[in-house]
Amino acid sequence: MTYRIGVDGGGTKTACILVDAAGAIAARRLAPGSNPSLEGAEGARRILAGALEGLSAQLPAANISGTLLCMAGAPEFWRETAAGLKGLGRVVAVPDSLPVLEAGTAGGPGLVLHAGTGSFVAARTAAGNASDLLAGAHYAGGLGWRLGDPGSGYDIGRRAIARALLELQGWAEPSPLGPLLRAHTGLAEADPITRHLYRESASASEITGFAPAVLRIAAEGDPAARRVVLDSAGELLELGGAMAARLFPGAGAGAIRAGLSGKILTHPFVLEALAPRAPFALFPVVDSPEEGLRLLLARWVPG
Repeated sequence: MTYRIGVDGGGTKTACILVDAAGAIAARRLAPGSNPSLEGAEGARRILAGALEGLSAQLPAANISGTLLCMAGAPEFWRETAAGLKGLGRVVAVPDSLPVLEAGTAGGPGLVLHAGTGSFVAARTAAGNASDLLAGAHYAGGLGWRLGDPGSGYDIGRRAIARALLELQGWAEPSPLGPLLRAHTGLAEADPITRHLYRESASASEITGFAPAVLRIAAEGDPAARRVVLDSAGELLELGGAMAARLFPGAGAGAIRAGLSGKILTHPFVLEALAPRAPFALFPVVDSPEEGLRLLLARWVPG
């Protein structure tokens, strides 16, 4: 029996699955995030190699016909990496948006807005092609934590920290964000917190890690936190609307469905707030990116 390998590599984790000819998952392997923007080129390659070795060790005699790398980060970097992998059949590198798009549209036309550590909007204008999974697929955003990614955990954390620092400086009305930031950093004043976050060893994950607490108090009704979350998510929605207007011209609001993917966008209070502002019908994507990856592998023909 022949098998195919699928990898979904993002900023938080790298999920690998081994799928048999019938599309069933025969083995799984989970590893740390492998985005080269966060881990560096060598670090990202090392994490991927370790994940693939761990997966292959579970079925050492498996005949691999193809490997699909769905990876966050520069496409050219991953295409070069794919070209250097041996013994894994035909290796193809595509953006990490593809499993999310597959989970949200099942290979058909549609739109998906995703927010996790980063964010992006993906769309498909025609049914997917078994030999070319990128046929009809479009991508917007995903610029990375340094340049934005509205709606993402990083962007929400960044906005909330900026607001909390103004509160601690005495220039913004106090809210729970100030005490939350003190607890998050273990520091009491604005200047030490700012220096702490700007230190050379600081990482994007420290800012992203503030987002869950912000989302929690926003859901509880705190106005400052709600404004932070909804301003951030609203920018991603605007990008999705602009993308839909160009890709599906003349389509009425009910003719386009847009899936919301990730814990931020599918949170009930976020979904409820965005729905009236959306130029299309919104729905939470129920299937996980792993299931989207499995569906991709089930219909992919490595060639």
